[in-house]
Amino acid sequence: MQIVPTLAASAAAMALAVLLHPQRASAHCDTMDGPTAQDGQTALDTRNPSVALKWVGPESASELSAVFERSLAARELGGAAREVADRWFLENLIRLHRAGEGVAFTGLKPTGTPVDERVAAADRSIADGDLRALVGQVPSDRRPELTRRFATLLERQHYDIDDVDAGRAYIEAYVRFFKFAEGEDHDLPGTGTAHHHHEE
Repeated sequence: MQIVPTLAASAAAMALAVLLHPQRASAHCDTMDGPTAQDGQTALDTRNPSVALKWVGPESASELSAVFERSLAARELGGAAREVADRWFLENLIRLHRAGEGVAFTGLKPTGTPVDERVAAADRSIADGDLRALVGQVPSDRRPELTRRFATLLERQHYDIDDVDAGRAYIEAYVRFFKFAEGEDHDLPGTGTAHHHHEE
């Protein structure tokens, strides 16, 4: 396929840029360890685009679906072509997700990229099902709203993986929770947004 050499060169260039300019990510939606990339990889491995489509809005669904189908076809070549196809899909998934936030895509950061401690603590809170890992890092006046957002996230957490709308509802709650945990979101309770903004 014509895309393989170009994508391989692009991936190599971005990897070199990361090595030359290491940085700490305040969020993890653009890292290989982050949930967006992890869901994207699962989508490829299970051949189920719904796993990834929840990360982008309806306006980007057709574009991501087309990239997904081309990536699946390229994966059939095996070896390096499979690796490049996976990377290409993940980069496009995160690019479209970030575009929905109004944030520029700056590349897919490698496994092991450090993240802000509040982000790590928020991840632990979701895994544990309670806020103990995070609550001490959030000012006391923000904790009631943090608790409300966390409750909404947990309520939406168990959804049918093939129901993209339900998946998007969960991602909206997930994003609002993380933004507030990071101290970046100052909207009023109940004014939900499907997008979040992370400074890097």
